[in-house]
Amino acid sequence: MRILFITANRLGDAVLSTGLLRALTELIPSVRFTIVCGPAAAGLFDAEAFPQLERLIVMRKLPWARHWWELWKQVAATRWGMIIDLRGSGISQLLLARRRRVFRGSANMQHRVIDLARVLRVPDVPAPKLWIGEKHHAKAATLWPQNEGPVLALGPTANWGGKMWPGERFAELALRLTAADGILPNARIAVFGGPGEEALAAPALAALPADRTLNFIGKLGLLDIAASLQRCVLYIGNDSGLMHLAAASGVPTVGLFGPSRELNYGPWGQRTAAIRTDLSYHEILAQPGYDHRKQDSHMLSLSVDKAQRGVERLWRYIQDDDQ
Repeated sequence: MRILFITANRLGDAVLSTGLLRALTELIPSVRFTIVCGPAAAGLFDAEAFPQLERLIVMRKLPWARHWWELWKQVAATRWGMIIDLRGSGISQLLLARRRRVFRGSANMQHRVIDLARVLRVPDVPAPKLWIGEKHHAKAATLWPQNEGPVLALGPTANWGGKMWPGERFAELALRLTAADGILPNARIAVFGGPGEEALAAPALAALPADRTLNFIGKLGLLDIAASLQRCVLYIGNDSGLMHLAAASGVPTVGLFGPSRELNYGPWGQRTAAIRTDLSYHEILAQPGYDHRKQDSHMLSLSVDKAQRGVERLWRYIQDDDQ
């Protein structure tokens, strides 16, 4: 059965949609996917690691929405067993398919993973899944310190400055957690981010001890990052695609929230937590001069003390759960 799976342009939404791929591979073992995604999410899908992937189409936006016409030309010759369109584009109506499932958004105050599960009408909500290959694990192994204890992962970047907690606070939090009396005494600190985010991560890196810090900003592909995150004991990051990648990789994940809703986009999973600013989402949007086009941080009312308490609360829960 061939399925055309049109997923998100952004990394975070694409990660959250992978639960549908998981459900379909379990329901239909012989399924073959053609996955359509934006450039930011293309690195999630590797045919060697994900054998049900028949074809990956990276769709880049064009003027006058010509990217949809270009996509149609690439997929119109196939009669699809199912088309799943998570972009709500309507392209499925112009293609031959036995079944169509189109996600048109939701006004419900619930997590996006739950919203997406309704597309397939399955009884259980499928958690996001990453298909990580041996080559990605091998790459991570070459970068990792040997026999040097636990590693704390940080994600101090985001696609918008408004969602970024100051890098200096990330560093202070990491130093507290890895101090001799912290929950991860003397642990190494790995800093992750994408290409072009070097300047965004610079304040955090500058305040961290060089001899205990691993700088992976812009140096790894998405699945290499996922394999590396699986070697960490804890991840702390802003609300971003990287945060969702961390949660899907299985590492305990803490997401920091301010001008976005943790109810809808918090890290998904039992070993995750969302910590938000003292100001609510609506209070942030109601502030004088709020402008989503500006890059000023709206995370300043989140103190290091509050973040530390939230991280330690999740850590205690994990330790109790493991006993």
